[in-house]
Amino acid sequence: MHDQHGFTDTRVATRAGTLPITIGLLLFPEFSYLELALVIEPLFIANWLTQEDVFRWLMLSTNSDIVPANHGEAVSVSKIAGDQVRCDTVFVLASFETKTYAKDRLARSWLQEQDAVGTEMVAIQTGPEILAAAGLLDGHRAAVHWDNLEAFQELYPNVTACSDLYTVEPKRLTCAGGIAVADMMLHWMSRYVSRDLVDEVRQHLLMRSIRAPSESQFSDTRTGGSSVDARVGEAVRIMRKHIQDPLPCPTIATMLGISRRQLERQFKRVTDMTPIQYYIDLRLAKAHRLLQQTEMSVANVAVASGFATLEHFSRVYRSKFSCSPSEDRLQSTEAPVMRRNFSSPD
Repeated sequence: MHDQHGFTDTRVATRAGTLPITIGLLLFPEFSYLELALVIEPLFIANWLTQEDVFRWLMLSTNSDIVPANHGEAVSVSKIAGDQVRCDTVFVLASFETKTYAKDRLARSWLQEQDAVGTEMVAIQTGPEILAAAGLLDGHRAAVHWDNLEAFQELYPNVTACSDLYTVEPKRLTCAGGIAVADMMLHWMSRYVSRDLVDEVRQHLLMRSIRAPSESQFSDTRTGGSSVDARVGEAVRIMRKHIQDPLPCPTIATMLGISRRQLERQFKRVTDMTPIQYYIDLRLAKAHRLLQQTEMSVANVAVASGFATLEHFSRVYRSKFSCSPSEDRLQSTEAPVMRRNFSSPD
């Protein structure tokens, strides 16, 4: 098997042993093109700066010669079927429709075979679900994108899902995705090349620093720090704890030591919504994720989201998303989107 860049197999001594490091990029349809670029660009810069083939990479797929990215552009790949691909590290890149691709038996068996011979596994954005479905994250921590975190916890209770930017364990790295991929890549590269080279790559990427793995995805509080903001933040935290058993707004106001009228005024100022509107959207956001990302029945999703009857749930859901809950069962680029950000605990 040869890589797509014509790299030779010249080997040079490094802190990690011998080079080049062979990387398999296993792409699933609707993967993030940005995240692929953030994986490859640091590798390219390292090769360019050293004038050596420090890293080489293979674009791989389970059953196709081309794989479409989430924005529609197709990437040429090599099929893993029928090939004896041996990689030092496998990166699993997935974004949309992961519920479908997690069932890919060929991908599952190939990843298990790679793991059996000691291959390091790296999973990005919804890639951890692919690894978890193959049983390769049981007992491990996994960084999962905030939009998929709740459903992932529901689906894979044997994996410790977290809201960290990325996690680093022996033979296992996971990344929540987005720009955090660049941080993870530089952290990962430091295993194989000098810190000076990693720092050079960082400077070429115009990164001021490499964020730590444990840094939370929820760094943007979106509040101004006033007592009003603090009360609204506490109200939201109470709402989050009571999704399945919603509390009346007067009860929440009493818990905060203010009147219902004060709570409504403060919510309107900070969120431009009433507490009731915000609470319903918070519950719909959970329902939306569970419907698209899990196999839970519509009835169970309604209960988990705090709706007393299926009829009421369907009516409110259709009003928000212009479709019934049963029609919204796959997280795809064409599916309804929950625009307001309910990811942060603040």
